[in-house]
Parts: sequence; C-alpha cells; structure tokens
Amino acid sequence: MSAGALDTVEQRHTGTAPAVQVRGVRKSYGAHEVLRGIDLTVAAGEVVTVIGPSGSGKSTLLRVINHLEPLEAGTVHIDGELIGYRQRRNTLHALSDREVRKQRSHIGFVFQQFNLFPHLTVLDNVTLAPISAQGRPRQEVEREAKALLDRVGIGALADAYPRRLSGGQQQRVAIARALALRPPVILFDEPTSALDPELVGEVLDVIRGLADGGTALVIVTHEIGFAREVADTVVFLDAGAIVEQGSPAAVLDNPEHPRTRAFLSRVR
Repeated sequence: MSAGALDTVEQRHTGTAPAVQVRGVRKSYGAHEVLRGIDLTVAAGEVVTVIGPSGSGKSTLLRVINHLEPLEAGTVHIDGELIGYRQRRNTLHALSDREVRKQRSHIGFVFQQFNLFPHLTVLDNVTLAPISAQGRPRQEVEREAKALLDRVGIGALADAYPRRLSGGQQQRVAIARALALRPPVILFDEPTSALDPELVGEVLDVIRGLADGGTALVIVTHEIGFAREVADTVVFLDAGAIVEQGSPAAVLDNPEHPRTRAFLSRVR
C-alpha cells in the first residue's frame, strides 16, 4: 500500500472536504489489474453515475471506496476521513477490522442482491446499524427509520419480514437502511439488476427522489436513460480506468473518446 493523497485528512469536519475523494487507486486480483490508478472526486450532494461494460471495474470501485476490498495503492477519503488506514508521518497503517467496521457504518451501500437479514423485520433491518454500530438511542433511531420507510413508500411494511416482500420492496428497505446511517455518501451497485423488469421503475423513482436530497450518490448502473436524467456527472469506466467523465450531455450525447462512443452505440 503506497502513501500519498493524505493532504485532505485535516479537512474533516471543516465542511470543505469532498464527500468522496479517490486518488491513485489500484486494485488487482492475482495478475489481473482491475483498477488502474483511479482518480475521482465527488462533491457533497453530487450525483455521479458510473457506466461501462461488464468487467470494467465498476463494482470493484464501489467496494474499494467502502473498503470491502483492500487497495494495492492509492487512498480513499470519505468526508475528509482516510478510509481503511491511519497515517503516521508518511506511512499508512491498516486499521483493525473493528475500526474499519466503524468507518463503514457511516457509508451507505445498496447492493444488487439487497443483503437484508432474513430473520429481522423491515424495521429491525433499518435500525440495526445506527443502534449497534453508531450507538444512537433506539427510540430516536426507530422514529427516524419509520419516517424513512414512509419516504420510500413502504411504511406499512415495518413489521414484515424480507421473505414476504417483492424484490422492489426489499430494495427500498435497503435504501432506507442506507439512509438511516445519515451518511455523506450512498453507493449503489447496480440497484435494479436483480429486479424483475416491472419493478425497476419503482426503485428508480425512489433514487430519483434521493438525488434532490443533498446526500452524495455514486450509482453504478446500466440504465443509460436514468443516468442521463439524475446525474450531475457521468463516469465511463473501461478496463479499470476512467476513460471519460463529464456532464450527461457531454458524455452520453457527445462523447469524445472512441471507446465511449462504441459502448453507447451498443446499449442505447
């Protein structure tokens, strides 16, 4: 793990730090380099959609941001805090699993497959992390969780178990769970890919509502029309590198790079 990009640590809690700052990130599986020196900055409240072909490193990028995967090089900061490591002089030292879990409890993550606890009710799924990992009062968290479930349209299902819910309802629970952490950023990994086609729209509608809520969103998606509609910035990732990024109009309607044009010609 290389040192570097450590200058934003002192920005924490000053209100000037980006929601996400990725610098020089590299990640390999064996001899295969999945991420090749990624630099990405997401401002507070910004909505970034990440598009690209299968195997381009999109999901790995999210997992690296959340430190579900360790890095070979580079750094990730969330709201000014260095994730996964502690700086001592010019050297980075890995945090303990407990310390990483604590950091992760302040980063929202919505997975493809929902990842709900089947033995917990909807309400308990949403309140578990704020109570156990963040140490917040149960009464406060439950009140907020019920409001969040209302916000995503499933307030009446607070006492239901995940097995009783449709895929779209389960994904809305996962979104409420992420929001309950009060995170500076929520990461979405293909949030509609596991849904039946008729359920995709209801989940995208919920995410559209979040896009106006002030929380930074990083959304890996294959829904190009959705990316055009909600994103402030579109990032095209290919072979582990950011090939092109900019406004939806620039990247999706007038791409400069031949690789971006080729990809979009196949998915429109």
